[in-house]
Amino acid sequence: MSRMRLSISKWTSLLILSIVLPAGALCGEKPDYDKAHWDPIHFKPQIDKATNEQCLVCHKEVLDTKPLDQSPAGVKSSDALAWYQTLDTYQGAQDTFHRRHLVTPMAVRLMDMKCTTCHQGSDPREQAPIPPVSAGAGFTLRKKVDPKTCLMCHGRFPHETMGLPDSWAKVGDLFGNNCMTCHAAIRTTRHNVNFLKPQAIEEDGKLSGDSCYGCHGGRQWYRISFPYPRHAWPGMASDKPAWAKDRLTESEARFLQYMKTPAQSSGESKPK
Repeated sequence: MSRMRLSISKWTSLLILSIVLPAGALCGEKPDYDKAHWDPIHFKPQIDKATNEQCLVCHKEVLDTKPLDQSPAGVKSSDALAWYQTLDTYQGAQDTFHRRHLVTPMAVRLMDMKCTTCHQGSDPREQAPIPPVSAGAGFTLRKKVDPKTCLMCHGRFPHETMGLPDSWAKVGDLFGNNCMTCHAAIRTTRHNVNFLKPQAIEEDGKLSGDSCYGCHGGRQWYRISFPYPRHAWPGMASDKPAWAKDRLTESEARFLQYMKTPAQSSGESKPK
């Protein structure tokens, strides 16, 4: 009984502290997990404005962790290729998932990924429905990543809607491995979202179709392709093809906030 009273007293104290302490105190030099769990930065609207630097105060291990030089079975990483290393666009040794999306040379050159691009908070009240259900829960596991976000760069190459006889891996040579053979004139509004660097991607695409295929099918995680919004572009035909009948005409608002202009440096961004 005395242990039970002690446990109740402990959690009551933690609850009082979490209410009294200001938001910024929850992730200090020695963060308390129970308090940090309820930091307002994990909830809307703060999560939409959270910077990588703020997230990494508590989650810096995602960049500090490195792959093992050798597996428990004795296989050296230098003697084996991970699946993401099989494309020409990946350079260097094996690296972790988060580092590949944030700090590797390709990520720095072509992307402007943020923690909040994928992670939309971690509301403890919405970690799992009770009792468990397979559908209709009314919320998502916020700490998890919505598969639709990954699908934007890791979906299947839709060669059918592109008018190609087969996947780019099989027919790319017919076009000189150059996506810009067609796309220099088609779709002049591309990649204008806040987690990519449009100008850098365009320049890389002129050098090799591998840069385009790296995201559009080359690193496929899913069997379906992403239904990209059809943003209007100069000279766009008024007739909408059948495959685009139900497509949106605008990207998600959170992917359009704080857009960079081509003249801005890679270090700062501002609202549109």
